[in-house]
Amino acid sequence: MKRVIVIGAGPAGITAAYELSKKGGFEITVLEATDRIGGISQTVKYNGNRMDIGGHRFFSKDSRVTDWWQELLPLQGAPSKDDIAFDRKKDFAEGGPDPETTDEVMLLRDRISRIYYKNHFFDYPVTLKWDTIKNMGFITTVKAGFSYLGAKIRKRPEDSLENFYINRFGKVLYSMFFEGYTEKLWGRHPSEISADWGAQRVKGLSITAVIRDMFRKIFGKSKKATETSLIESFSYPKYGPGQLWELALSKAKGNGVKVQMNCKVTDFEVVDGQIKAVIYTDENGESQTVGCDTVISTMPINELVNGLGDNVPENIKVAAKGLPFRDFMTVGLLLKKTNLKNKTDYKTLGNIVPDCWIYVQDTSVKLGRIQVFNNWSPYLVSDPEHTVWVGLEYFCREGDGIWSMSDEDAIEFAVSELVKMGIIDRDDVLDSHRELIKKAYPAYFDTYSEMDSIISHLNTYENLFCIGRNGQHRYNNMDHSMATAFEAVNNIVNGTNDKTNIWNVNTEKEYHEEKK
Repeated sequence: MKRVIVIGAGPAGITAAYELSKKGGFEITVLEATDRIGGISQTVKYNGNRMDIGGHRFFSKDSRVTDWWQELLPLQGAPSKDDIAFDRKKDFAEGGPDPETTDEVMLLRDRISRIYYKNHFFDYPVTLKWDTIKNMGFITTVKAGFSYLGAKIRKRPEDSLENFYINRFGKVLYSMFFEGYTEKLWGRHPSEISADWGAQRVKGLSITAVIRDMFRKIFGKSKKATETSLIESFSYPKYGPGQLWELALSKAKGNGVKVQMNCKVTDFEVVDGQIKAVIYTDENGESQTVGCDTVISTMPINELVNGLGDNVPENIKVAAKGLPFRDFMTVGLLLKKTNLKNKTDYKTLGNIVPDCWIYVQDTSVKLGRIQVFNNWSPYLVSDPEHTVWVGLEYFCREGDGIWSMSDEDAIEFAVSELVKMGIIDRDDVLDSHRELIKKAYPAYFDTYSEMDSIISHLNTYENLFCIGRNGQHRYNNMDHSMATAFEAVNNIVNGTNDKTNIWNVNTEKEYHEEKK
């Protein structure tokens, strides 16, 4: 039996452990540094309600991923609570489970997320509907149009995220809908961030793509017109993303996978380019050493390189140590109501706004996004007809002012910002909860420019496979993290040491939320 150590029980680590456990011939141990699984894709239970940390649309162009999801949680075959209330017709799966009577089910949800800017809602991504033009105003719309045309005529060198956005949207729309929010997210102005982040997350999305999608909807759905369009729906586990990862890990355990929580990997024993043992601190604070034939790592690259110690050249150590991250805080608020009015045609329980996410462009507050958990799944909320359960998302850095607040102070800060924006009244807050997530977002500045050198060094360890968001220091979506796990498992099973296929996941040039 070959001994495999999987570091981390997030989406990539769990996928790798489960997939490898199906193959047979492997003794697999998962070492998770915290007391929870799922990483940023976890679901937190609090007083009868559930919080999706980060928000996760289950959508992918990779059939391996979608088939994997469906195997664990089949798509609903009957309407969910809110579908029933409003007699919604959807493409339910024939013979699929009924979410009103079955828990292990994937819901089909409508994709609605908007930008909140100067007390108005704008579609996200930006569209050219009449409401958009009306909310921007005629003069601003004209300025935005000429700005976009100017950007198309005179392209900027894409040596920063700022120029990447301006080339695709023009300076006016960039200033309105990207500049302030991006600086909140990363704590850096877009002019200081590598354009690689845009290539990673935005890709083919542009005003051109928006116009193409608009005409597709106006003139019908011919094969040619619908070859590419922005997705309008996605799958979602009944009880949030954590439900899927708990189920997958349970099945992996059933296949013999051993899972150890609160075990933080600190060091490695390396002999002739092979990792022979992993050293970790267990839940009792004691150092343990476990031998291995293969290591699958999802741990942050800076910590991985540090653990490899004297085997790493000094320039690689310095580069890895400088890789930046953004950390994350979510404040959950249970509300009687909000002051946001549902002026759309989309009906909701309690007539709340229909958004899953609301992107907050207001630079006078630190709040980045608002999740409305009722709209992700009505089953995340104990009383979705009479309460609104929201998550207020803040992007921060471990040790900074927001991170260091007490729970009470952080909750008060978040409530005060919503009151300041006129979104809620203080008396409507019924309950609250705070969550902190370290290293939620790998960042694309500082020593990120040295990533190619870091990757080249990591590839010299024949039995080391780096996968997942932090494992590759790449802002992957969940499905991309899973795809890196699939590739790594194939390499391990086939005895392939070339890691190129793993690092090449999510390098295509299409926008993630365009579906062919």
